[in-house]
Amino acid sequence: MPIVPEVPAHGGNQEDDRGAAYTGGSPFRDEPPRPQPYGLARPQPQDPAQPQPQDPARPQPRAHPQSYDMPQSHPRPYEAPQPRPYDTPRTPPAHGSAPQNPEPMPDAPQPAPAPQAPQKKSAGRDLGAAIGVGLGLGVVIIASLFVVKAVFVGVIAVAVVVGLWELTSRLQERKDIKAPLVPLAVGGAAMVVAGYVRDAEGAWVAMALTALAVLVWRMTQPPEGYLKDVTAGVFAAFYVPFLATFVAMLLTASDGPYRVLTFLILTVVSDTGAYAVGWRFGRHKLAPRISPGKTREGLVGAVAFAMAAGALCMQFLIDDGAWWQGLFLGLAVAASATLGDLGESMIKRDLGIKDMGTLLPGHGGIMDRLDSLLPTAPVVWLLMVLFVGSS
Repeated sequence: MPIVPEVPAHGGNQEDDRGAAYTGGSPFRDEPPRPQPYGLARPQPQDPAQPQPQDPARPQPRAHPQSYDMPQSHPRPYEAPQPRPYDTPRTPPAHGSAPQNPEPMPDAPQPAPAPQAPQKKSAGRDLGAAIGVGLGLGVVIIASLFVVKAVFVGVIAVAVVVGLWELTSRLQERKDIKAPLVPLAVGGAAMVVAGYVRDAEGAWVAMALTALAVLVWRMTQPPEGYLKDVTAGVFAAFYVPFLATFVAMLLTASDGPYRVLTFLILTVVSDTGAYAVGWRFGRHKLAPRISPGKTREGLVGAVAFAMAAGALCMQFLIDDGAWWQGLFLGLAVAASATLGDLGESMIKRDLGIKDMGTLLPGHGGIMDRLDSLLPTAPVVWLLMVLFVGSS
């Protein structure tokens, strides 16, 4: 039978090897203390009266910052340092993931923005298409004007019918105004022909009959909105076909084609002068509430260009015409063309549209080209009669 040494039971005032190892002492007074593993020894109490040796290799604790940071007479409460954005530790990226770019420091200099090129003025339309369409219309007008007068009268009638269709369509779409198109189209074409055949008397008679036809035609529909529909119909009959009739009356004179050509040249030159001078030198708005693009400088350009063209046309194209008459004619055309353009802009602004149609690329619709021609026609006809007569 093996001899088992007596081992004191756990508990009481005795300690085993684990207890001795933990406390750093020995159960026997005569035995020296056992060496303890690093990091497990418990610090032993020291006698405060006995000076303790200092280890030169160990850094000594510094005095409280208050002893040298600021005077004792004005103690400053301790303020915890605030972390800065770029001092915040970041979590390392996971294995296989792309490293994240560090955010730039707030005080880091930022690159200066690249200088932008100066913006160029834009006409707002396709100038290439506008010039092409304008030249095409000019060829058709000149060919019909100097070949057979009746063909040019037909061109006027077609332009009137298309203009009426654009105007009545926009009124119905934007304002729910149903101006009857059929009596307007038939009466408008008849008005142009009557003006060419019977002069001013025929034009007035055709205008009255067209207005009566509009009133009667609208009676076939419910009475709701009757007043606004017939009012818009009479206005459309006067605004488009009746004013266009004066172009046909210009054609009845012996030099009628040249009178019509003078009328067209002065109107186009006035619009071109207003556009060119206003685009280049325009600074002061003419009527910003109606047409923000028009300027006073553009109006001056329209007057100057139209007066110069009027003097040349009256001197070399019109029988018995004089250059000084052309100056007055050009001034009147510039004024009437500008008012006609503003009137058309007023209508479109009330309707909330930019163009009356899309039939002519770069120009809009037919009505967008007739806006300055229509009110100018009676002005030119009247001044021609006063200066050189109606024959």
